[in-house]
Amino acid sequence: MMNKKVNIKDIARLANVSHTTVSRALNNKSRIRKETREKILSIAKELGYRPNFVARSLVMKRTKTLGLVITNIANPFYTELAQGIEKTATKLGYSIILCSTQSDISTEKQYIEMLRSKGVDGIIFSSAHMEDPNIVELAEEEFPIILVNRRTYHPTVKEKIDYVGVDNLHGGFLAVEHLIRLGHKRIGVIGGSVESSVGLERLEGGKKALQAYGLEQRNDYFLEGNFLKRSGYHRGKEFLKMAVMPTAIFATNDYMALGVYQALLEERIRIPEDVALVGFNDIEFSSMKGIELTTIGQKKFEMGAIAVEMLVDRIEKKDDKLSGREVFLEPELIIRKTCGFYLKKYQREPHKP
Repeated sequence: MMNKKVNIKDIARLANVSHTTVSRALNNKSRIRKETREKILSIAKELGYRPNFVARSLVMKRTKTLGLVITNIANPFYTELAQGIEKTATKLGYSIILCSTQSDISTEKQYIEMLRSKGVDGIIFSSAHMEDPNIVELAEEEFPIILVNRRTYHPTVKEKIDYVGVDNLHGGFLAVEHLIRLGHKRIGVIGGSVESSVGLERLEGGKKALQAYGLEQRNDYFLEGNFLKRSGYHRGKEFLKMAVMPTAIFATNDYMALGVYQALLEERIRIPEDVALVGFNDIEFSSMKGIELTTIGQKKFEMGAIAVEMLVDRIEKKDDKLSGREVFLEPELIIRKTCGFYLKKYQREPHKP
């Protein structure tokens, strides 16, 4: 057994109980007999199952520490998000350990192991992939976690995990609708990674806007990015090589929009006179003079604060309900200078569903 990774089912089999009962014992949940709890904890300790976490459960003591796992510490989006998380955590008496995965699943797993070994009481994830196995494993163990901005759609755990984020679908709709109302019909969209719910939801929102206004959805105008500036740059160059290029581009985050901006300027394409541009996130750079990017804003600080409050509620109240809670924040269209709003009037009224 020591050469194999021990899981809850191994403990359940030896203790002759269900894996749900094992989860409750390891997480110090209520509605379990004292004798059963002690037996499970003893077996878990003997097998070496999450020794530090089990030890913490044995003494019924918390570390008042939370893990924060993000994809890319260099992305300005996470700066304001982390500020909301840290300030709220401090107010509630918790400290934060920050980890940046660079969108790599194996790196994420290593950080989870490290955080668990340090005995964190819960983990905030803004790095989840659509079918993230690390998230699934934690959810099945009922370890306290919350997803921020990015969701998992894994069928067995989707309904069990708390989530807070902007309404990405509506945000994508607002971005493309804005371009349509400015008279654009050839609209290109740069999505995020297919592994990320964020990019897919924003892309889907953009498609819904095209459909709502009766415009053609050209597959060659939908390009995949990875949320980094260089991917926006390269996708912008791809649009420029098309025989009939878009007159407007929606990049599903500001980082990629800045890459598109650079690509257009290099080819002496005027923004917004020749090509209009919209981003998403409203990072600090987007409002700088000389760029002034039209974008979809989201309340990043508030998002982080809510995430901590929801996670701490799970930890301290030992909420036994299996259903996850979802909080969606409203996106906001922030009109600046990259779409030409001040050069022309809207040609249509907003779409009313």
